[in-house]
Amino acid sequence: MKEAYLAIDFGGGSGRVIAGCLSEGELVLDTIYRFPNRQVRMGGHVYWDFLSLFEDMKTGIRMAVEKGYTLKSIGIDTWGVDFGLIDKQGNLLGNPVCYRDSRTEGMPEEFFSKVDVKAHYAESGTQVMAINTLFQLYAMKKEDNAQLKVADKLLFMPDLFSYYLTGVANNEYSIASTSELLDAKARTWNFKLIRELGLPEHLFGEVVMPGTSRGFLKPEIKEQIGIDYEVEVIAVVSHDTASAASVVPLSSEEKVAFLSSGTWSLLGVMSDEPILTEEARLAGFTNEGGTDGKICFLQNITGLWILQKLMQEWKEEGKDVAYSTLLPAAEVAETDALIDVDDTTFQCPVSMAEAITNYCITHQQTPPSTQGEFVKCVLRSLALRYKTGMEALNRLLPEPVTKLYVIGGGSQNKYLNRLTEEAIGIPVVEGPVEATAIGNIRQQMK
Repeated sequence: MKEAYLAIDFGGGSGRVIAGCLSEGELVLDTIYRFPNRQVRMGGHVYWDFLSLFEDMKTGIRMAVEKGYTLKSIGIDTWGVDFGLIDKQGNLLGNPVCYRDSRTEGMPEEFFSKVDVKAHYAESGTQVMAINTLFQLYAMKKEDNAQLKVADKLLFMPDLFSYYLTGVANNEYSIASTSELLDAKARTWNFKLIRELGLPEHLFGEVVMPGTSRGFLKPEIKEQIGIDYEVEVIAVVSHDTASAASVVPLSSEEKVAFLSSGTWSLLGVMSDEPILTEEARLAGFTNEGGTDGKICFLQNITGLWILQKLMQEWKEEGKDVAYSTLLPAAEVAETDALIDVDDTTFQCPVSMAEAITNYCITHQQTPPSTQGEFVKCVLRSLALRYKTGMEALNRLLPEPVTKLYVIGGGSQNKYLNRLTEEAIGIPVVEGPVEATAIGNIRQQMK
């Protein structure tokens, strides 16, 4: 029997259970189970299928046990901002709503018609995005949502998964820092803001730091996965971006930046303290909790979501969606079309191809027509957006960035990496692909 740390990594499109073992001082990863993460449209909203995801998580843990691993501990990381509400009996009051839901449209503008945006950023240090937890709750409060009246605790996605494994309810710091409801300097809840929003203070529980125990697997969970020993769930750096960024090697000789490349692209650096200046706010940077007391100072950029949605549509049409086909076609395609990847048009369209076509027509460009042209349009647009982000980052740092680490699944897209290197004019280092899982497991091992 080999001892293993389990990383449960939920992304916007899929989830994975990965075992990490030490072998002669080296960390060896074993991907036990992969499963899809679907967004479900129902009754005018877009939800995550939490029940299926929880069952898939248990399946992956059980498969690790059946494969002969003795579990040392478990760590869970997910995407940011989304949450579930539980009542006093611990019942889930509804499937978590997806950040791509339309309920937050116009909420930032309405909120900041009453609140000083500069003073707010100086406290929260969070990039204003309609998807943020603050605006999700603001929308719920405005519609007099019944869940808020009976809820006992708000749990972000990794907190929610952990709760139903252990029965312990708390909020991990890094994931809470994506909410726009924390005091960035104090690193705890901004209860003044919470009271101003008219939200029940009891929803916001203890903020625990990475490395804290979240409790042990409940007896019924142990029975379901087939073990009779205690397994601890550790509060890792549970926002997947921050977990991934923790593996980027810091250097005293070079100024290193990271680009976590996946459904979202997150471009930034590690900082000892939050950067809360007006210049940082205007440039659209956020301060998120990281490992070892660090701050992930970064921009949220729409990433490979646009390409992923295109590929999903093409697959449904019976077209070839293999990267080995699409990327070579993109390299030789002839198109000058460019899009603003952060435009709300591309947040959750019924048809991404139509959204790109309409955008190009509206902006007096010839829209792409072939698959290769669409892919080239998206990847060139991403590379140019990274250039803009890097320029903004350099204006806020005492020294310019000299090397960029592209980490996560998107680091395998060599064509995009090459376009990025050409655009930003500094070396791009690829990988590791499994940066999030490595960061998760390293935190458990600490």
